[in-house]
Amino acid sequence: MAQQTINVSTPNSGAGDSLRDSMIKINSNFTELYTDDAGDVGSIIGGTGITASSATGDVTVSITDDSVDHDQLSNRYTASSAVTSAAAITLDTATADVFTWTAGHSTTVAFTNVKIGATSAVIITGGGSSYTLALGNINGSAGTFNRLGGTYDDTSGTKNLIEFKFISTSEAWYQISQIAS
Repeated sequence: MAQQTINVSTPNSGAGDSLRDSMIKINSNFTELYTDDAGDVGSIIGGTGITASSATGDVTVSITDDSVDHDQLSNRYTASSAVTSAAAITLDTATADVFTWTAGHSTTVAFTNVKIGATSAVIITGGGSSYTLALGNINGSAGTFNRLGGTYDDTSGTKNLIEFKFISTSEAWYQISQIAS
């Protein structure tokens, strides 16, 4: 049935629907709404990861693939990047989770594309000299780096794991560890 519209016309003109006719139209409209069997939806088809219990009528829609696995994560969480030693290194945190290099210079490290809550791991193998490590910018501005513990060791072959936790887009907490002997 099509919606029945009440003729309200100009007030007191006598041209509109009577009170009785108006109430009949209202009742008819409500009856259609309350007895509707969801026939307005012709069919439901599930897509990738979504299933429907039937195409019409009472339908239950289920999400069958509601988990995120390693392959669905971006490089920021899954990739490793080998970096060339230099006096200044900028690590793009959107491209990898782990950055590695062997020290061949005293280095200042900067970070770009930092997001709040992100973590990055930097593994620097000592070059066997007196190369130092300094921490510089985060997202192009002076960064605040709060060391929790550990010291950088440039002894030849020593692997330094430096774990950064970015608590804002300009501040990180970090710790330095070496493999126990």
